[in-house]
Amino acid sequence: MELKEIKELIKLVAEAGVSAVELEKGDFKLSIKKTEEKTTIVQSSAPLMHAPVAITAAPAAVSTEKMEAPASKTETVSGSNLITIKSPMIGTYYKSSSPDKPAFVQVGDEIKPGKVLCIVEAMKLFNEIESEVTGRIVKILVDNASPVEYDQPLFLVEPA
Repeated sequence: MELKEIKELIKLVAEAGVSAVELEKGDFKLSIKKTEEKTTIVQSSAPLMHAPVAITAAPAAVSTEKMEAPASKTETVSGSNLITIKSPMIGTYYKSSSPDKPAFVQVGDEIKPGKVLCIVEAMKLFNEIESEVTGRIVKILVDNASPVEYDQPLFLVEPA
């Protein structure tokens, strides 16, 4: 199942007022249960693997080892020519691949589409977030190892 399909299913559950949805395709299982305060997603890609995740805001992104990380979101900041790159998922932001490695990008760095900007760790999976724009990093809006929400601004970029 593709990530876009899972996102759409989460939106439908949130909008339709359905309390639970279960989907099974081969050894892939997905269960979405909605309560008043949160939506809970349980998924497994093998019969022995079972990982519950509490999601406090819908829609949320869910990634498994079989899926690619979603592309980062970009948006132009009103009143300026800066582009905001947003987190495509809930997780923990990391500026480098490990504490002893240099940051993927720093303020002033030139970026191009496909350039890795950071890592967002979600459910013990490390998803590389790549640039979709060409430009220069003007500001990094998140501290290393801090939690990020879906659609949270991560970088301000001056387009080239």
